[in-house]
Amino acid sequence: MEDLHQTLIETFRSETRELLTELESALLELEESPDDRELVDRVFRALHTIKGNGSMFGFDQISRFTHDIENTYELVRDGVISIDRDIIDLTLASRDVISQMMEGKGEDDPVLERTAEKLLTAFRKILPADSVDPRPEKKRPVLDLSESMTYRIRFRPYEEILYTGSNPLLLLKELEELGSLIALPNLRNLPDLKRMDPERCYFSWDILLTTTWSVNAIRDIFIFVEDMCDLRIDTIDEESSVDSDAGPMRLGDILIERGDLTRQDLESVLERKRPLGEELIARRLVDDDAVEAALLEQQMVREVRSKRIREEAVSSVRVASEKLDNLVNLVGELVTVQARLSRTSMLLDDPELLTISEQLEMLTWELRDDAFSIRMIPIGASFNSLRRIVRDLAAEMGRQVELVTEGGDTELDKTIIERLRDPLVHLIRNAIDHGIEPPEERESAGKAKMGTITISASQAGADVIIRVSDDGRGMDMDAIRKKGISMGLVHPESNPDPKELYALVFEPAFSTTERVTSISGRGVGLDVVRKQVDALRGLIEVDSLPGHGTDIIIRLPLTLAIIEGLQVDIAGDNYIFPLSIVEECVELKKEVANTVKGRNLANVRGELIPYINLREWFETGSEGSDIQQIVITNRDGNRIGFVVDYVVGEHQTVIKSLGKVYRKVDGISGATILGDGTVALILDLSSIFRKMEAGISKEHKAAQ
Repeated sequence: MEDLHQTLIETFRSETRELLTELESALLELEESPDDRELVDRVFRALHTIKGNGSMFGFDQISRFTHDIENTYELVRDGVISIDRDIIDLTLASRDVISQMMEGKGEDDPVLERTAEKLLTAFRKILPADSVDPRPEKKRPVLDLSESMTYRIRFRPYEEILYTGSNPLLLLKELEELGSLIALPNLRNLPDLKRMDPERCYFSWDILLTTTWSVNAIRDIFIFVEDMCDLRIDTIDEESSVDSDAGPMRLGDILIERGDLTRQDLESVLERKRPLGEELIARRLVDDDAVEAALLEQQMVREVRSKRIREEAVSSVRVASEKLDNLVNLVGELVTVQARLSRTSMLLDDPELLTISEQLEMLTWELRDDAFSIRMIPIGASFNSLRRIVRDLAAEMGRQVELVTEGGDTELDKTIIERLRDPLVHLIRNAIDHGIEPPEERESAGKAKMGTITISASQAGADVIIRVSDDGRGMDMDAIRKKGISMGLVHPESNPDPKELYALVFEPAFSTTERVTSISGRGVGLDVVRKQVDALRGLIEVDSLPGHGTDIIIRLPLTLAIIEGLQVDIAGDNYIFPLSIVEECVELKKEVANTVKGRNLANVRGELIPYINLREWFETGSEGSDIQQIVITNRDGNRIGFVVDYVVGEHQTVIKSLGKVYRKVDGISGATILGDGTVALILDLSSIFRKMEAGISKEHKAAQ
């Protein structure tokens, strides 16, 4: 029982976190569109659900605190008061207090209690003197029947539902607040008094609800008891738009649709002249409760006469992230075992075993794709959570900033999205602090007072590109160069191109400003951002135009679990290239390599391609054969080759993390297990790119 209670509490917290995210998003949109009734309803619904769920699961502090805030938005819905920035500020602060209460800070925290009381006092001052609590005297809402829907709800709680602390009557009260409700109790399972257990629920209900809320809002009320009941929600359709004279469904048709009667039994009863309901009860084909519920449904449909609206209910299952991660890990192990089976079947050359291996391979790939698709979620939710940060920081720094998001439907692995949030927050803080100018400075420069930060996402092959842009003052290349010289990163007589200069801002402790703020500085701490992006096997680069703004581009893989790789051999060891950046493979003969005087340039169909000899990079201490191969990669138009002994072929790579001893080895990001059980190292081309880029670019320019 204790385990069940804890599971329910965790479910409550998970659902409340989603509601708080929805509340914050709706509030920020409401600030921009204060007259939008739909946004007000979203805020009210989130608060109302948090309050109800808190009361149900023993979070009375949350329930009491949220009640007064809900009162304010009840008056907003009724047009008594109007939304302004003060109300939005108070509600956002209250949202943070609710989050702290939910995570365990309770009534024994005096600081939190004082903060909550100050917020409630501020809300009560907003309410009119005669509206301390507008809800107790509130009558059932008058519905606009032209826009409402009527639902048939069959609620059959299990007998054990009371063990979880749930009260079905409270759920009915929640439903009543959505609209016009008729609830008929079903007593057919009620035992006699001697056999009755007071801790068991023997009731069930047939419910008719006319409301303007969607079926999803109804399901939200039952979200915490959906595993402890049988619940069916049907839309009662009256196709008045097709035939305005058509009446409600007949009694027999309603009983058949509800599953209480078969068509065959109905036809046999219709042969008699006796009223249908009486005849059905007399023959014991249905009971009194079923007939009464069907008659009430018929009457309600006659009264409502609503236009037929079909809503396709979306079924979803809430799964703990740990279980999902475990599923992906098991799929990865299955991929490894399948590779071993494929290799073994080829060695044995058994036709039947080869057929089984091929079938298993297809099923494994399909399972792999399905498992990864479950982990893929739109990045838009992460973008929306940044609006609050932009709003608060802009107000603190005296800026006027608008956040624009694009490509929110682009999907990315859940783990990557979670780990990407911190780098995005840091980039936004830097953009507001040292990118976007104060309103007066922008106006004098001929810009709009309102600055813009744009975050966009798009998919490019097997990668996702995240772009963080601002229309601020941009980066000062002269200041960056001077700082680079003072730190010994740039030679005083050199003339690096803009791309090389902008890359310096990712060096540790690099900053071109002497002013220290509580937020950040352009370049300060960006080395941490690069490390986090590197940990995600991504690339980051900067482009800026002084006076016009800065673009920071992050390129990330779709997933961190399995990649399509290219297996190569270097000095007898196996390595894996990410196949998504491999463009082609060409031969390199030793005598041709010697003709370029060690400048590591290969002529590929008339184009000089710089390359890195991986034997030298990994210091194998031996020379390769007379004929080697160059794996040519392409990242954002930059073609660089890597010399290997020979290419083995494509390999479906399950990524395994390295131990502590090998985690900081340059050029290696992970490992995988091959079909024969040996280990292959996955190349970290990002780190190799950065360490070799300066030298390669100079050689390339000299050759041109």
